[in-house]
Parts: sequence; C-alpha cells; structure tokens
Amino acid sequence: MVFRPKVLVLTLVSLTFVRFRSLLRCLIRRTICRNILVAGEMSHLVEHGFQLMKQGAEAKLYSGVYLEKPAIVKERFSKAYRHSILDSTITKERTKSEAKALLKSQLCDIRTPTLYFVDYQNGRIYMEHVLNSVTVKEYIVDINNKTDENNEDDGYMTLLKRLTDKIGTVLAMMHRNNIIHGDLTTSNMLLAKPEELDPKEYDGPDNGEIVMLDFGLSRVDNSAEDKGVDLYVLERALISTHSTLPHMFENILQVYQAQNKGQSKDVLIKLEEIRLRGRKRTMVG
Repeated sequence: MVFRPKVLVLTLVSLTFVRFRSLLRCLIRRTICRNILVAGEMSHLVEHGFQLMKQGAEAKLYSGVYLEKPAIVKERFSKAYRHSILDSTITKERTKSEAKALLKSQLCDIRTPTLYFVDYQNGRIYMEHVLNSVTVKEYIVDINNKTDENNEDDGYMTLLKRLTDKIGTVLAMMHRNNIIHGDLTTSNMLLAKPEELDPKEYDGPDNGEIVMLDFGLSRVDNSAEDKGVDLYVLERALISTHSTLPHMFENILQVYQAQNKGQSKDVLIKLEEIRLRGRKRTMVG
C-alpha cells in the first residue's frame, strides 16, 4: 500500500469543510428559530394589553396592568451574536441578580419598584409602575430652566440642595448594605410621592422621595473599589448631563460621608484613585 500524504491532507480538509458547513447551517437554523420565538414572546405581552414604552441596549420596557395594578415589564431580549446556551445563561443570571437587588434594597428600606413576579425562562421582571413621579434628570433640568428664565434663585437652589441630600442619603444606605448599583445616573432615579404621605398633602416632586431604578448591572459586594466606581460613574454622569450645576456631586458626597462614616473614608480614597486612572486614560487617549 502506497502512502500518499497529499491525498490524506485533501481528505482531512474536505471533511473539515463539511463539518464546518454543517455546523454553520445548524447555527443559522438556531438563530432563525430563536428570533421567531422571541418575536412570538413579545407579541404575547402585547396581546395581554402591554405597550412598548422604550428599548435599551439590554432590555425592553412594557407598561400595562398585572394583578389589577399598574405594572412595568422589563424583558431582556436575546442577542443574535451570542451562542444560544451562553445567551440563555447570561439572561437568567442577570435577571436573577436584578431581582435579588430589588428585594434586598426593599429589605434595607431603600425605595424601589415593588417586585410582582420574575419569569426566569423568558427574562422578564414584572414590577410596580411608579405613578406620580418624574426622573431626577427631568426634575433637575426643569429647575435649571426655571433658574435661567428668572435670572435669580427664587428658592430653586434650595430645592436642588434638598434633592442632593436625598440622593446622598440613599447612596449611603445602599453602600452600607453592600449594594452596588452599577449604573448610577439621574435617569435611573425617580422622585415620587412618599407611600406614607396623604395624597392631599402631596404638592409635586419637591417633597417626593428617591426611587432607585434599573439594577441590571447590580451586585452585592463589600469592596471599597466597587463602591468608588459606583460614585465615579455618578460623577461622570452628572458632569455629562448637568454640566451647569458643578456643585451637585460635592453636595452628594458631603451627605454620603455623614451617613456612611464607617466606610466612606476607604471609599473616597478609592474614588480619588479611580479619578486619577480616568485622567491618565484621557491624557493618553
């Protein structure tokens, strides 16, 4: 028998190509089926009276009624570029982490939307639709616009100071209980009517309370580094979104230090280190 290396190589290449083509067809078939399934699930929510509010990079938000109460459904959608098994695992883990963070926050007297139901299989979280509320971002922009229109304070800066006190207090409570939010921005906070306040006494968000939203990147951790990153993310968000109000973050930090004396020293040291790393990265490009 004559050994022919070229024939062997060509045979191996041919077999490899056939296996690759078969695997590619399988992946394409899975992707198509998954997209059809996701489309069906989304229409399922719509059929039950839910309406699409908005879509982010990771999830879609639907509004409707659940258990005869105004509700929001946060639905994580699959990513076509991820393998189906990996995608399912990531979706379930992030859904589980967010649900745990919501529950832990409520146990620590931190106001969040009430959790109604978690559908791990479809990556959905059913939660309270917080009515009589505005985002902190909208509230700050409104205050800033009124100040610019009147060319004077008229008490608006007092309202802003009251707001930063509330934010600093909530952040201190979260970090004291080792809750890392992961995406602190003024868009992920609401000003809402306090639950214990009589509706007749409620005169708008000026006497509202902070409601924390979007715990999709949250985790429970005692790390001063992670808490410093949490504060740094908020600082950058304030600089980016509310650049005309440079003292907001300083006011928040003052209250945070007063309300979190046991940890704030280490966290602020880490915050300064993170700032320095950020500046170096900006200088280097």
